Amino acid sequence: MTRTIVIGGGVAGLATAALLAREGHSVRLLERNSRVGGRAGVLERDGFRFDTGPSWYLMPRVFEHFFSLLGTSAEEQLSLRTLDPGYRVFAEPNRDAPARELEIPLGADRVVEVFERVEPGAGGRLRRYLASAARSADMAERFFLYNPFTSARSLAAPEVLRALPQLAALLGTSLERFVARRFADPVLRQVLGYPAVFLGTDPSRAPAMYHLMSALDLEEGVQYPMGGFWGLVERLEALAVAEGVEIATDVEVTGILTRTEGGRPAVSGVRSRDARGEHIEHANIVVSAADLHHTETALLEPAMRSYPERWWRRRESGPGAVIAMLGVEGELPRLAHHSLCFTRDWHANFDAIFGDAPRLPDPASLYVCKPSATDPGVAPPGHENLFVLIPVPADTGIGAGGADGGGDPAVEGAVDAAIEQIARWAGIPDLRARIVVRETLGPADFAADYHSWRGGMLGPSHILRQSALFRAQNASKRVDRLYYAGATTAPGVGVPMCLISAELVLKRIRGDRSAGPSAARAAAARSAAGSERR
Repeated sequence: MTRTIVIGGGVAGLATAALLAREGHSVRLLERNSRVGGRAGVLERDGFRFDTGPSWYLMPRVFEHFFSLLGTSAEEQLSLRTLDPGYRVFAEPNRDAPARELEIPLGADRVVEVFERVEPGAGGRLRRYLASAARSADMAERFFLYNPFTSARSLAAPEVLRALPQLAALLGTSLERFVARRFADPVLRQVLGYPAVFLGTDPSRAPAMYHLMSALDLEEGVQYPMGGFWGLVERLEALAVAEGVEIATDVEVTGILTRTEGGRPAVSGVRSRDARGEHIEHANIVVSAADLHHTETALLEPAMRSYPERWWRRRESGPGAVIAMLGVEGELPRLAHHSLCFTRDWHANFDAIFGDAPRLPDPASLYVCKPSATDPGVAPPGHENLFVLIPVPADTGIGAGGADGGGDPAVEGAVDAAIEQIARWAGIPDLRARIVVRETLGPADFAADYHSWRGGMLGPSHILRQSALFRAQNASKRVDRLYYAGATTAPGVGVPMCLISAELVLKRIRGDRSAGPSAARAAAARSAAGSERR
């Protein structure tokens, strides 16, 4: 059997390991931390269970397809709840006035009604906007997201060629401009532009192609996996183990080893370190699901690097994050499962994060998740669980978090400001007094725990020159049989993209040059063949 080592036990690492084991590989996964999950981590304290990373479940078809490759389904693996409302928006108030609120309900027809009430005529324009978004999402799924870009013919499909004028227009226009041409109300514009943050950039720099994101939350709705994203990680781990993956935690890979085969460098294994010392582990294939910058600049010798440090100097990171996990006594009915706080000066907020003089935004457009609205298991009875995400510059100098205000000053100051902001905008004047648990994270934690480039929370941003075929791809250009998975490579950031990246690695190894999702039956047939060999 092919002996394969996977570096990193985040979502992408677990997904890749499971797919390759089902393919017939003998897979060993090495994770430097004491638990798997990577950024999709968990923190438990005093009866609270906090997801420390992703919390917004979108693109359900990607999850369903991934599970089908493993012979199962999302229904079998996850207990999903559809949220209604999908989320609530609080717009920055003027002086002592209350914040303007906008609730985004479940169902496109109801969302259209909301837009029409806010801005007469906007309902019809939203229908057309969502139809365009749905077409773009379908094109992306069939021709771009699952495409390894190893064959020019994969982009020569008649549908793609016919759509070239529209694609060119969407790629040559910013999301902000695309939205502004259709809607006048500033909050409606923000609702349609904010998904750019999930892509690691701001609406003025994200290509309008990414308006497809609105088809995901406004039309398809928003779901929540019971148990949170940590529950998803547990299912991925269980599926990987069931396929025969050997998972080793507290093992840090310190180098990727190569040898010359046929005049070219090829992978021969990894060097690792654990409590017992240094080790050499041999492998036919290595997949690094670790941060790509770390993989390339720390684990490979200089001559073996496809993306050396000079390449990274020309790249742009997505945002960093200050995260607060708060246990709150009593109920918080003013907050939905998902809530967004939008600042009035939108451009100043994004300039603080992505501009030439980065700084902590004040006030900040921030995201609040209250999973206890849906999942009582994440908080003790009579309490609420809050996850607060404050996008900040990707800068480790901002510092690290800690328990009960014990983090670095800039991190704790940002959290203090966010608590006051939520209290005022959402009308919860006693919020601070009711906090019984407080844990924080900052960019330095992302760098220390996940080797995250510049301490970013996501990876390289999805500006045009860092999207699709222009993004770092899933195979080394210099070293044969070395592959990459995760948010820092193709197709991009977010849990669904990490699952797709695992499939792109599988395609690369198979020599599959097709543009769309792999057929589940092919994986099943290959798995059966692998079982017979074993």
